[in-house]
Amino acid sequence: MQSNNLGWVRHLFVFMIAIAAAIVLIGIMRFTFPPVLQEILLDADASFWPFTVQNIMWVALFIGFGELYLRWSAASEEQSQLRRGYLPTTEGQRLDGELLVKIRDGVAHRRFGRHAFLPRMITRTIDQYRMSGRTDQAISVLNSSLELYMHEIDLRYSTLRYLTWLIPSLGFIGTVMGIMFALQYAGVPANAEAEDFLYQVTSRLGVAFTTTLVALVMSAVLVLMQSLVQSKEERALNEAGQYCLDNLILRLGEAAMPSHANAITAEA
Repeated sequence: MQSNNLGWVRHLFVFMIAIAAAIVLIGIMRFTFPPVLQEILLDADASFWPFTVQNIMWVALFIGFGELYLRWSAASEEQSQLRRGYLPTTEGQRLDGELLVKIRDGVAHRRFGRHAFLPRMITRTIDQYRMSGRTDQAISVLNSSLELYMHEIDLRYSTLRYLTWLIPSLGFIGTVMGIMFALQYAGVPANAEAEDFLYQVTSRLGVAFTTTLVALVMSAVLVLMQSLVQSKEERALNEAGQYCLDNLILRLGEAAMPSHANAITAEA
């Protein structure tokens, strides 16, 4: 429970930092970029600035960057588990019942024993083998764990998938709003008599379409980074499975082991 609370605190902290970074970037662009870029990237001439669609898109993009940082950090922590020496790697060494108990107890008391993929796979596999004494049952548990953890990784990217949908949607909304404002301006008889009528209408339409362009570029960058980070996290899981297979499954004997079901604590 404490670890979950710390996770939420960290998530909220990164969320706030992402919003603050987006606001800082918007401010820098507002006061340093030329007017043309301000119009394209921020819709700086809008009467309701800073509450423009473009600014909301920048905030959503940086929230996505924050989510990517959290996922990259989690993937790095998973990969670091392989260097913690949970299992003996001496070539030809067999794992007997007494050694398996020591391994499981050592894993369970580590910092990430109940949260990282590798220690969870090790404890589940050992528990199954201690109860059944059969290697095929241990392999089945390992395979099932890998499938479940792969699905767990996929669920962790639900927020990012929503953001990659939200940003282009905001771009289309901005385009529709820009066209609407342009038509409203053109529909006023007094505006039609103005010398800069054509300029005013086309400039509004130009900003409307550039909103979609900026949104699509943002979404493309976010999707690319998401694919890189997700592949890193999935690779960490695959390496953990290979580690368990090489240093645990292939070192188990086929001799039946005494049941220790009463001594094994069920894992949530």
